[in-house]
Amino acid sequence: MRVINTSGKRKTAVARATFRPGKGVVRINSFSLPVFSTELARMKISEPLELIPNALEGVDVAVKVSGGGVMGQAEAVRTAIARGIVKWHNDPRMKDVFHVYDRSLLVNDSRQKEAKKPHGRGARKKFQKSYR
Repeated sequence: MRVINTSGKRKTAVARATFRPGKGVVRINSFSLPVFSTELARMKISEPLELIPNALEGVDVAVKVSGGGVMGQAEAVRTAIARGIVKWHNDPRMKDVFHVYDRSLLVNDSRQKEAKKPHGRGARKKFQKSYR
């Protein structure tokens, strides 16, 4: 039995996907894709499935995602699924299709929160200055 594990990250969200032979079911945190989260997040997650329509024929995908917010999780899941599809089929043309559409389908977003600095509330904002 062939099993492939992939992962995707966005901000603080981490998604781990497992691909197994099956009926073509996608489950995210034990919820099927049509029931998971908001409609916008579902649309984001299903992008790699729409770019290559029959990619998950005979493949079950189980994704566990944690951390971050709704959209961060959605983007982490879509990266994990796209990577898994490319790895499962081992077809460089699929990789090119994803890469041309959106590079973040295959590459984790490396941006991180900037560190807080002294004399202010955050990374850039400073406390108000008074001369008198």
